[in-house]
Amino acid sequence: MPHTTSHICVCICTYKRPLFLRHLLEELKGQQTQGLFTFSIVVADNDQSESAKQVVEDFIAAAPIRAIYCVEPRQNIALARNKALENAKGEFVAFIDDDEFPTADWLWNLFTACSSHHVAGVLGPVRPNFTHLAPGWLIKGRLDERQTYETGHVMDWRQSRTGNVLFKKEILDGCSEPFRPQFGTGGEDVDFFERMMKSGFVFIWCKEASVLEEVPQSRCTRMYYIKRALLRGRNTFQREDRQVLSIGKSLIALPLYGLALPVLFVFGHHHFMKYLIKWCDHAGKLLALIGVNPVKVRES
Repeated sequence: MPHTTSHICVCICTYKRPLFLRHLLEELKGQQTQGLFTFSIVVADNDQSESAKQVVEDFIAAAPIRAIYCVEPRQNIALARNKALENAKGEFVAFIDDDEFPTADWLWNLFTACSSHHVAGVLGPVRPNFTHLAPGWLIKGRLDERQTYETGHVMDWRQSRTGNVLFKKEILDGCSEPFRPQFGTGGEDVDFFERMMKSGFVFIWCKEASVLEEVPQSRCTRMYYIKRALLRGRNTFQREDRQVLSIGKSLIALPLYGLALPVLFVFGHHHFMKYLIKWCDHAGKLLALIGVNPVKVRES
């Protein structure tokens, strides 16, 4: 078992969501360590108006946990993540999104899984927590549910995200820019894991280390999912080094999905939305090929 002086820095990147951030910080106060590690918090505010400053200052004044507040004024999620890492101290780094909140044993599960499996890092499930009655097509289509695996499953970079992850900080040695700024509207995390895994680092899954993600009413619209898919397609195009094959797949998939959509609508709106989103993923990629960017800002 690791030495008890192991320290985890929990990194949070936030942008104009003080209520969500306050909830997350309160939940982090109750994290169980079982004496195996200590932890601190870094909040990187990606808002030049410093909308998160008061929330963090209130937390620092009342909580026994060490916390650092820093600002990345340029609105770019990759730069915000790098700013958080600049201020992170300890042998381990954990990332959690500002609209998520963890179970009490979240960090403990990530830490023990990483230590017992002798891997570079561990990812865990992110489950939706609807703040209101969600539309039927969203629930039936499971559009907010992400794939989960058995504990110990070795992750592929395509399955990886930073919404719930812990990794050894030493894997960043020699990496001047862990998250690349060209992915400032999304996809910076998948790009990060792709490069780390191609360098030989292994990441596994821990199904017990779960967090809940707040899903407000603003995210339960068709347009939100359409815009997100178009943006995801664009970011995928930026990342891929096998673009000819990828573009070929999209050129085939786009008309096929387009022909199937009217039929799917008859069988249920949730089926229609699921494949409309797939269609938009491919459309976003092809639009990026010709230099068209219909969605310039990542919606929160």
